[in-house]
Amino acid sequence: MNLDDAKHALRIPDVWAHLNLPGDCRKNPCHSPFYERSSKPSFSVFDDGRAFYDHRTGQRGSVIDFLMLATGLSLQEACRRIIEIAGGGKWDAPAPTRRPSPSPKARKKPELPSMDNGTESEVRQLAELRILDVRAVLLARSLGLLQFAHLRGHRAWIVTDGDGFNAQARRLDGKPWEHLDGAKPYTLPGCLAGFSLGAAQAENYPAVMLCEGGPDFLAAFHFILKADRVDVCPVAILGASHSIHEAALPMLAGKRVAIYPHVDENGAGQRAAERWRKQLHGTRATVWEFNFKGLRKADGSPVKDLNDCTQIHPDDAAELKDLLP
Repeated sequence: MNLDDAKHALRIPDVWAHLNLPGDCRKNPCHSPFYERSSKPSFSVFDDGRAFYDHRTGQRGSVIDFLMLATGLSLQEACRRIIEIAGGGKWDAPAPTRRPSPSPKARKKPELPSMDNGTESEVRQLAELRILDVRAVLLARSLGLLQFAHLRGHRAWIVTDGDGFNAQARRLDGKPWEHLDGAKPYTLPGCLAGFSLGAAQAENYPAVMLCEGGPDFLAAFHFILKADRVDVCPVAILGASHSIHEAALPMLAGKRVAIYPHVDENGAGQRAAERWRKQLHGTRATVWEFNFKGLRKADGSPVKDLNDCTQIHPDDAAELKDLLP
């Protein structure tokens, strides 16, 4: 058996059991088997058991990296042992000992522009622009996930993670940015574009609406309020090209997660949904997708995303009865 075959056949839970590591990695998130027990689980195994991530220490990697961390082996020796274990061989590995946790991973925050809560008039303007209940805008703002700012000569509304790692701006007048050749979303310089919004809040909720982009993020608040569902939390990924950030995966573990893929001509929304579903599979979340195909807005044009559903045609409104997870 060669190394590629061994890596494909062997999962991290297999190595975990082979080494008699403490704890159970089938529970996501779980406590790290390598460090002294912390008050909160931070270790997650995902990608069908082929990858791990500790959002407290920032350590991540494949099954080989996992074995190296567990045993202190060199890369060459770890590769040899992976082949051996995958082939059914037995190995009396040294008993791992828990060690003090390293400092949490340092992440440099971008220098964001000065942001504010916006005026009452601007809050209403945004609600009208995106066809939202104004309470949805106020709720997102109260959680620190929506801000306003002066950017490049315009007033803008900005969705952000609340901790200052990711922020994406759109003009309050709904027009595209001149410097982006017609694009409307503007991820601010230095931001971690793939950093998920709302994931930190989701830890306290059993159900999640996983959305693509800022408008759908606000629309999720709109529908949660309309349905009076206090058990659901919106989470946004700001673009179909991004995966769910590893730091967010443990926070979504074991939850009911609904995904709302955009209906794009190039299929980008559906491909993103499939990628997110695969990532969530490793966290034992219960995942399903809402299908917008065939739905119409009030003017007869097709619904392409969650935000469009705020303008649903009266004859199609009943189709939204199962919109929330």
